[in-house]
Amino acid sequence: MTHQSGAARPAAPIRRREGTHKFTGKAWWPWLKRGASAVFFALVIGLLVSQARHIEWHQVLTSLQHYPLTAAWGAVLLALTSFALYSTFDLLGRHYTDHTLPAPTVMLVTFISYAFNLNLGSLVGGVAFRFRLYSRLGLPTGVITRIMSLSMLSNWMGYLLLGGLIFSLRPPAVPADWGIDTAHLRMIGFGLLTGAAGYLGVCAFSRPRVLWVRGHGIDLPSVRLATLQLLMGATNWLVMSGIIFILLQHRIDFSAVVSVLLLAAIAGVITHIPGNLGVLEAVFVALLSHQMAQHELLAALVAYRVIYYLMPLGIAAVAYLIMETRSKKTIRPGKQAA
Repeated sequence: MTHQSGAARPAAPIRRREGTHKFTGKAWWPWLKRGASAVFFALVIGLLVSQARHIEWHQVLTSLQHYPLTAAWGAVLLALTSFALYSTFDLLGRHYTDHTLPAPTVMLVTFISYAFNLNLGSLVGGVAFRFRLYSRLGLPTGVITRIMSLSMLSNWMGYLLLGGLIFSLRPPAVPADWGIDTAHLRMIGFGLLTGAAGYLGVCAFSRPRVLWVRGHGIDLPSVRLATLQLLMGATNWLVMSGIIFILLQHRIDFSAVVSVLLLAAIAGVITHIPGNLGVLEAVFVALLSHQMAQHELLAALVAYRVIYYLMPLGIAAVAYLIMETRSKKTIRPGKQAA
């Protein structure tokens, strides 16, 4: 079958199941989730404040000024690898929906949305930018939603796979006053692995091939595509961990870096702080300061933010403005003709 370049083949819209919003007798559940999130948020803020009070910030600046260039360039190369890999996530959605936007265009949209997602949060980057850019490129809402859903599943199913392996095999040591120990982390790891295996099982054996989420039906990917999602997502989390590992100059065990990054990511999601700002640093200092001086840890994490957050954001902002300018030039003649 042939398609015109740049055109999108209409896809079946995401189905909506009627009657799914009736009272279910579990009105307490949303309030319980909000309460748990509020408590967790308060704990993280308390952790931020307590850590900030004991940090010698002038030592952090001194460490940055004397940072080895070899470590910085190695981190830059891994950051490029991570963004290149993540930019292919929406290519899975291209195959899944069978739209015909060129692969480089899809990768550029994914790169822009990911850079803004890291710095401004998922609603702005992961959702708003994808919808705007893909809509400008002619994709219907149903197709965009399916692409976005598959991409987010790739990221978080990869998280489940990697987190399950790390927490069950090499759980990090946590402070005694956290109320959680190695046994608890192993149980969490087994739970994460069960979630990843469950997703593969649903994709492999579920009949009919539709997953209902809050009244919306999403066609399940094939088990091969689901497996690729898990592998790509887990690999990207590993590469991100490798960036911090290099910036820490290999002075902390790699598995410990991976586990702490995964814990920090969840803390950032629960607290809804854009860019995980401060949360990432607080979790790393709390869990790894016994292995490395706080100011050296923070210097590495500041370098990580510059390399993995701010530099890509600057590039993405320029790329976004260029795409917006080109799309306006494309749309304007049509409006005049109308």
